[in-house]
Amino acid sequence: MYQTPLCPLGKCPSVVEHATRGYKTTAISRNLQGATAALDVERCDLQCKANNTEHHTELNGEERLIVRRGRPFSVLLHLRQASQKPPENLTLTVQTGPIPSRDTGTRTTFNVGSAIDKSCWSATMAAPTAQTLSLTISSPADAPIGTYKLLVGQYNATTLCEFVMLFNPWCRRDAVFMEKDEERQEYVLSQDGIIYRGTPPRFQELPWAFGQFETGILDICLRILDENPKFIHDADQDCLNRRDPVYVTRVLSAMINSSDDKGVLTGNWSGDYSLGVKPTFWTGSGDILRKWHDTNCRPVLYGQCWVFAAVACTVSRSLGIPCRVVTNFGSAHDTDGNLLIEHIYDDNSEDIGDDSIWNFHVWIDSWMTRPDVKEGFGGWQASDPTPQERSDGIFCCGPVPVTAIKEGELTIKYDAPFVYAEVNADVVTLVRLKNGKTVKISEDTTECGRNISTKAVGKDERNDITNVYKYPEGSKEERSVYEKAKHHNKLLQKGEEPGVHIKIKIAKSTMIGTDFEVSAIVRNNSPAPKTFLLMFYARVLNYNGRIGDTCGFADAPELKIEPAQETTTPMKVEYALYGPTITDERLIKLKVLLIDSETRQFHKTDKTIVLDSPKMLINIVGIPKVNQKLTADITLLNPLPVPLQECFFTIKGIHLTDEKSIIQKIGTVAPKDYAATKIEFVPTSPGRNKLVVAFNSDKLGSITAYESIVISN
Repeated sequence: MYQTPLCPLGKCPSVVEHATRGYKTTAISRNLQGATAALDVERCDLQCKANNTEHHTELNGEERLIVRRGRPFSVLLHLRQASQKPPENLTLTVQTGPIPSRDTGTRTTFNVGSAIDKSCWSATMAAPTAQTLSLTISSPADAPIGTYKLLVGQYNATTLCEFVMLFNPWCRRDAVFMEKDEERQEYVLSQDGIIYRGTPPRFQELPWAFGQFETGILDICLRILDENPKFIHDADQDCLNRRDPVYVTRVLSAMINSSDDKGVLTGNWSGDYSLGVKPTFWTGSGDILRKWHDTNCRPVLYGQCWVFAAVACTVSRSLGIPCRVVTNFGSAHDTDGNLLIEHIYDDNSEDIGDDSIWNFHVWIDSWMTRPDVKEGFGGWQASDPTPQERSDGIFCCGPVPVTAIKEGELTIKYDAPFVYAEVNADVVTLVRLKNGKTVKISEDTTECGRNISTKAVGKDERNDITNVYKYPEGSKEERSVYEKAKHHNKLLQKGEEPGVHIKIKIAKSTMIGTDFEVSAIVRNNSPAPKTFLLMFYARVLNYNGRIGDTCGFADAPELKIEPAQETTTPMKVEYALYGPTITDERLIKLKVLLIDSETRQFHKTDKTIVLDSPKMLINIVGIPKVNQKLTADITLLNPLPVPLQECFFTIKGIHLTDEKSIIQKIGTVAPKDYAATKIEFVPTSPGRNKLVVAFNSDKLGSITAYESIVISN
């Protein structure tokens, strides 16, 4: 049976050998330092079955702890002797990578507190018995994925355990969050699928075993990340960047092929497979990944596009990134980047052009947000691990938003022009005459990008997603997008974006109750210097669109900007101005008006922001069982510079609070102080339920949060 040790750093001197792998029980060989001198831990129970089930990783097995970021997990410390009371000032550390660092964020130290803070690493502690301590640990939803160590104590810290952390499509705060459960089942948990090949309408179905939960596969997927050149060049920075699914997907696009690195597969389209096996031999990813690992990362011979894509899908799903395999029929390979497939024939009727159209080509779509580009481009992102053209010097492609492909937004990274051409290039046939002249004899706008297909959700059927990638062929929208794409492509090749551009930059923190700064940034990409009149203001906004009081203003009567230059105009938004009229929705509208002093041309942009609200912390204490009392510790910080009056919490949960709302009056909460309450309730039915908590006061209302609780019999 294949199995790979988890710990790349070797044994920890304070932990017995079987405990360094992140498995069920860890035995500690000496007392913990930095907490209390009397805390003497005999072993650490990782509660793998309960934690893995809660984190949707139980298909990986129950022999070690595998969690998803943004969701708490619990470990149980068994003490050698009974304790009178839980220790105070207990410090924990989590770290990932071979050279973890506090400066980069791959090593984090934090104290065990009274409540879980889901925005950062945090922990709480309870004492179920006199001889056990239960630690509940929560990670932020943007923590790097990978193998972690959990240590206890501030000085000479002792390793408690190791665990693996993955992306979390079940967590709304995670960049890979996927709303519908049936889609999570298909794109994260499903271990098999169908890949489409052939020729429309005679589609050929290739069943494929992704097998992302097979024994040892997760460790191999993590090893793929550790073998990538970026890790070898700067391991700590690479481990930190693993918090970003865009980064990880781009690494996988490069590492599934072996063209530049110790990648998994070597491609072969020659027809001679004598040194390996035919690409059509493979029916699953597991054998490929195990062969790569067992041969010390020698590339597996051979793969073609559907094999590359299927393996990339396996690795993505294993790491927690929702992923699907996509087939494009009539797939263009545009070698010169002009969005045209040029069939150039000489006078002997030989095609001497470099462009080509594949009968079909297969890649993957991965689901994630795209905070690295402008708004509106989250969702499915296309990436292609088949080595075709270099991107940033290596053979990889994507991820690029599918929405950007459909709209012809070729300035959106990564590799939008190449993917756009695959699905929507025009095809021209040219003849090169003996005198050197080239004559166009035909043009086709519909040949590329037909019947783009993927497996349907929950069904063994083909789902045609052509409309997701492009507008209907021949429609006004499709032609308009094509013209825009050509324009963007020319600008990209020149490295320019003409015109006047305005954007509004928001401060990192816009917490209600504080003053904060916003900026209007104007860039002049015109060939001549320009002078503008700029007005920049902020006003309170009601949810129905009505504009309220002004809470910030800045102007620049003669804003002079040279060509290819930009200037920034700051503006302060003050609580003293927005506080009296801000609504419970906490909306503020920012608007920039820009008038060219010479041409009187008018430019404007606006942005509606929602002021940050204080995070409500809900910590559930107790064992979630039917008819067994649970306690919810609830806290919320008053961020305002003034007291909150008439404060109260409302708590309700179906099958949790007996279908009744519990109201807890708090009274007055001083500035920068906490509103806190403790609620006891008894679940009446098994299953997953939400405890919903709302906070209201005279100046701060509609703060809500919930905690999902799985109740067992």
